[in-house]
Amino acid sequence: MSNSNDTPNPVDEKTEVNRAQIEHRAAWMALFYDEMKKAGADAEGIMRRAIRRCGNYHGEQFKARCADPNNLEDFRKVFIHDLGMRTFDMRPIESDKNNLKVDFHYCALLASWKKLGFDDKTCELLCDMAMDGDRGIAEGMGIKFELGNTIAQGCSECQLHFKSS
Repeated sequence: MSNSNDTPNPVDEKTEVNRAQIEHRAAWMALFYDEMKKAGADAEGIMRRAIRRCGNYHGEQFKARCADPNNLEDFRKVFIHDLGMRTFDMRPIESDKNNLKVDFHYCALLASWKKLGFDDKTCELLCDMAMDGDRGIAEGMGIKFELGNTIAQGCSECQLHFKSS
């Protein structure tokens, strides 16, 4: 896989700290997965259920903070913030009442998994499992989620699309 996750031009200190925190949590995720797999557990199933559950929890919190949970412009306001935009190099962001589309051009999770030495196939699986968090957020919000291309697949961006049910 080509390295489509190069760190963008220099970023501010808060962004670097946030990326480091996300890398640390991604390392936990990957190592938990790896150890469960080695122990013969249903590592993928367990991880997916836990990550989805976490996403559901956050989705319900986002929904409670939305002035109108049926308006994805309101969801955008509680889901996407400046630090998150810089952390994942999000651009462009398109939204209206029924759609929120955002492309991520950097992934600290993938950076962590690569540093740990996981192969491309495992990184792609870890990415898809991590996206169960976003799927869970959508469920908690009562909206739909579609994942397009991902950096873990070797693409230049991760394409996320939240839309009204």
